[in-house]
Amino acid sequence: MIQIRKSQERGYADHGWLKSLHSFSFAGYHDPRFMGWGNLRVINEDRVAPGMGFGKHGHRNMEIISYVLSGELAHEDSMGNVKGIPPGDVQRMSAGTGVTHSEFNYAKDQTTHFLQIWIEPNALEIPPSYEQKTVPAEDKQGKLRLVASPDGADGSVKIHADAKMYAGLFNGTQTAELKLNPANKAYAHLIRGTLDINGQQLSAGDALLIENESHISLSQGQDAEVLVFDLSN
Repeated sequence: MIQIRKSQERGYADHGWLKSLHSFSFAGYHDPRFMGWGNLRVINEDRVAPGMGFGKHGHRNMEIISYVLSGELAHEDSMGNVKGIPPGDVQRMSAGTGVTHSEFNYAKDQTTHFLQIWIEPNALEIPPSYEQKTVPAEDKQGKLRLVASPDGADGSVKIHADAKMYAGLFNGTQTAELKLNPANKAYAHLIRGTLDINGQQLSAGDALLIENESHISLSQGQDAEVLVFDLSN
């Protein structure tokens, strides 16, 4: 079963300094049909105005991944991490017993565009932790590169969740396939461009909710960047 979710169907919030598209119910946006998919709870596509950002706020018992598309995100947290997250980096924060952090765009003349992703953990009340890795574009070109996983395989960030996250760049004749356990759910989110996934034509911002399928096939990409999640139920 494959269900397409068009970009324009997502929730939208405009706070002036922040423009955010919500794939699933979040803050003031609530849709009982889209409360998450498997253990994937949040995908917010955020655009933060120059010099603005999220002040200190807390999280608990959640795996949080930031995937920066343009600009640079400045991160500071109660664990002592002070980091810049440029495009190409994948940042993971395990909130566990509790962490506070802030995220800002310190660029004076550039919007920071990033995806904020929350995945429900497989263990509660663990010590909070932080990890950040660079994934070069060539590692994602024409293939699905593992960027987050329960065991940190293939240089991915390690998440405390029964989920894997892949990133890929596709153009022209490039194709890829990912085998799935039909008992699991999967989710594909097209960041930019156009792409064919399992016979469905997707445009930027579109997503597929997938279950009872044995594979994901990607083809006919045009300047496409995609995230694919292999999830628990």
